[in-house]
Amino acid sequence: MEELRILSPTAILGYGFPRESFERGLEKEPDLIAVDAGSTDPGPYYLGAGISFTDKTAVKRDLKLMIKAGQERDIPVILGSAGGAGGAPHLEWCTEIVKEIAEEEDLNFKLATIQSEQDPDYILDKFEAGGVSALPPAEETTRAELEASTRIVGQMGVEPIIKALEKDAEVIVAGRAYDPTVFAGYCIKEGFPAGLALHMGKIMECASIAANPGSGSDSMFGILRDDHFVLEPLNKDRRCTTTSVAAHTLYEKANPLELHGPGGVIDLSEADFEQLDDRRVKVTGSKFIEDEEYTVKLEGAKKVGYRTLSIAGTRDPIMINELDHIKEVVRETVRDNFDDLSEDDYQLLFRIYGEDAVMGDLEPNEEITSHEVGIVIEVVAKTQELANTICSFARSTMLHYGYPGRVATAGNLAFPYSPSDLKAGEVYEFNLHHLITVDDPCEPFPMEIEEL
Repeated sequence: MEELRILSPTAILGYGFPRESFERGLEKEPDLIAVDAGSTDPGPYYLGAGISFTDKTAVKRDLKLMIKAGQERDIPVILGSAGGAGGAPHLEWCTEIVKEIAEEEDLNFKLATIQSEQDPDYILDKFEAGGVSALPPAEETTRAELEASTRIVGQMGVEPIIKALEKDAEVIVAGRAYDPTVFAGYCIKEGFPAGLALHMGKIMECASIAANPGSGSDSMFGILRDDHFVLEPLNKDRRCTTTSVAAHTLYEKANPLELHGPGGVIDLSEADFEQLDDRRVKVTGSKFIEDEEYTVKLEGAKKVGYRTLSIAGTRDPIMINELDHIKEVVRETVRDNFDDLSEDDYQLLFRIYGEDAVMGDLEPNEEITSHEVGIVIEVVAKTQELANTICSFARSTMLHYGYPGRVATAGNLAFPYSPSDLKAGEVYEFNLHHLITVDDPCEPFPMEIEEL
């Protein structure tokens, strides 16, 4: 086989794509349709709670087009990080959607599902044997921290994908996966260089984000050959440029010349980007260097409490000028009124949009220059009831506090919503950003094959 032709419909399954772009990709006779379905970007809640950050109706729409096209052309359809976070409930959720599509469309195919949620005892055994190490900036973990994890997933490499393809799977639904693997696995199985395959997958997993203008909801086409790959956006209003493709190569990387992943490193020190025409870019020189030991990245989340929010705004220039003073008075008043509580029982946070809500302590502008600001009062506590209580008290204290120079006394805050306090439920935080060493890359990722 001289080349492989890959269709990436969208940056994340459920983000959608124009049907016209997708059909233009099908006209190019792809050998594979693949899509990344998840990310840690939306935060730890979705991993911990076991729910998807993408909507079922949107996911089903995208999947239906992909699976029907794959069946009509007798080519595999592969998706990774199912359900967003790739845990067991996410994989089950996405698999049920696939089965609904098969039943509704009267399709018959071999389905492979690959689990990535890790057995806690398996991880603890690895830890006790010294097989768990931290990825910067994380610190070394402890047994207690591992036991506190609500859910742990491992980021699979290409090997479980290749194993499923060798079993003649036509549709593969994988749990948490290293983003390029759903594209690169098929290519490596067919004998193409791993460095080029993984580099191409690294870019194609975000589809037309790597085009100009970029979009996470549009399609990209890749052609892989022995010594290079070519990328082309499938929307005629977009174009790949050497800048857009090289820039996306740098995306989510600590080192511009290396991209670490399961089993090794993509070496980009000799990568070259060439503009073939107005819309296509050719990439050469990417190499894959195997590690001496095969490692799998772990992502874990644990529950830390419950959240209540109150969202308000102010346009009073006197109050805006006194905000630092007001926040401290509110904190002191809460501490004084609930003096039987410790710092471990709750956290009271203020996010001031118009000051430093986005950058926090890294914000270089020290003064508020806007004529109005948004104020988010956030409380995280051990129980929802306590979070409600502290937020309600902090909100009413800020609403009526008589700050220096105040003129209007009817209330300091404007609330866009009634009720003013929003109960946000469980709060999770990431607690694992670590590696485990494995002898068999498929061992942590059990597979099931079934005929639909």
